[in-house]
Amino acid sequence: MTDQRERIDGPAGHELMESRTLLTVTALAETGVGVLLLVSPSLVAGLLLGTSLDAPAALIVGRIAGAALLSLSGACWLARDDRPSRTRRGLVAALLLYNCAAVAVLSHAGAGVKLVGLLLWPAVALHAVLVLWCIACLRSSPANTSK
Repeated sequence: MTDQRERIDGPAGHELMESRTLLTVTALAETGVGVLLLVSPSLVAGLLLGTSLDAPAALIVGRIAGAALLSLSGACWLARDDRPSRTRRGLVAALLLYNCAAVAVLSHAGAGVKLVGLLLWPAVALHAVLVLWCIACLRSSPANTSK
């Protein structure tokens, strides 16, 4: 079976591969977290914050967050093979915003509120790396791509 994707050389090809990998990694990682939040928001809270979610409202908000992450995962997965476009650039910009917010909120939870679970600081580090990766993708992609 032949590869139906068109080969792209030069800077556009580099941007495509760089953002394709970012979108694929994000889709896979956030799918796992999204499913865990839907199934057991308290487990995720325990791993990140070292505490459980006791109130029914907190469990509902956790599950909504899981659904949001699954939506983000789906968008990343479906866009991973797209050619460079304003839409794809917009998705990477949205990922940048999400990852910046995740770093800020999780860092505040640990340093400010002192809610620290086993995976809090690794999650902060992962989101910080994703911030840098998003910036690299945005800097390497042309701002005036079609669509």
